Amino acid sequence: MNIKEVIGSIVETIIKVAALLFLISFVYDAAIKAYDFGFRVFAEEAMTTGDGRTISISVEQDDTVMDIGKNLQEKGLIRDANLFFVQELLSENHGKINPGIYDLNTSMKSDEMLAIMAAEPEEEKKKEAENSGKADSEEEEDQDAGDAEENGAEENGAEGEAE
Repeated sequence: MNIKEVIGSIVETIIKVAALLFLISFVYDAAIKAYDFGFRVFAEEAMTTGDGRTISISVEQDDTVMDIGKNLQEKGLIRDANLFFVQELLSENHGKINPGIYDLNTSMKSDEMLAIMAAEPEEEKKKEAENSGKADSEEEEDQDAGDAEENGAEENGAEGEAE
């Protein structure tokens, strides 16, 4: 065996070991980042503790969840727009974000912000309350009319027996 073959074999082994170490390091780092991201999806803390500061956010009809997340990140309400996207995807409020202007606080968690943005707008609540109020009053009027008819029939029956 000549010396060139031995040196070539050693260099080849060193390169293979270095590539294997690089691959192990890459997989380890990727696993740590994936775990951290997955953990943060369900346990992300608010940006600040205590009172925080209130910031108004405008959500347009054609905004995607990623657009909203980027806007929240730019305003300092969340740390990561991609994380917000995944949180919304896994949230009970998935696909329910309504357009409007929202006052959000830096002490809120992402799920609290999602709940606020997914809640029915105040105008719609007022309309529904008015409509249900009208429906309730109509039902009461119908019930009162029915009661009056029943009372009238009972009174007529009582007069017929008295004669």
